[in-house]
Formats: sequence, structure tokens, C-alpha cells
Amino acid sequence: MAAGVGPGVLVLQLLWGLALLLCLVLSRVVGRARFAVALVTLGAAILSAALLLFPREDERPATAAADEIVDTFFIGRFVLLAVMSLVLLGCLFLLLIYHLMEPVYAKPLHSS
Repeated sequence: MAAGVGPGVLVLQLLWGLALLLCLVLSRVVGRARFAVALVTLGAAILSAALLLFPREDERPATAAADEIVDTFFIGRFVLLAVMSLVLLGCLFLLLIYHLMEPVYAKPLHSS
């Protein structure tokens, strides 16, 4: 256990970190290999789903603890998640407008 998280979280972080790095490398490639970014993302998503759906350990702990842990910051975390999701959607919208749909102006023809 490192940094208070289990090995599964570390494996998922490593998987998505490598997928992001591979996507960045493939985005610079010229030609058809550039479209492999979608396959890398899909592969990482499928592997993540498999890792999440088939855990190696039992869901219930082996020993029952006498103390009950209460999550007091539960609502705050979901509010933070909602705000971050809205910011992400806003950034994707701005990326769509200013980068992906950037107008290409015609150059004037010089007639003689």
C-alpha cells in the first residue's frame, strides 16, 4: 500500500498514464497511425473495466472493525466533482470552437 491506496489504484494509474503517453506520441505521427489513438483509449478502457469488474480480493474485509468510519466530506467531494465536470465540459466546448472549428480563409487569387 503506497500513499494510502491499494495496488489496484496504482495499476489503474499506471495503465492510464501509459495510455496518455502513447496517445500523445501517436498524435504527433503523420498518416493513418494517428487514428490508433482511439484504439489505445478503447483498449485502456476495456482493460480498466476488466480490472474493476473482476477484483482479486473479497469485497468484505476478513475482520470486522469495531469502529465505524463516517465520511464527513462526502457531499463536498461530489460538489467538487460536479464543478470539475462543468469546467471540463466548458474547456472541451472552447476547444471545439477555437481549435477544431477554426475557419480556414481563402487566399485571394491574383489575376493578371
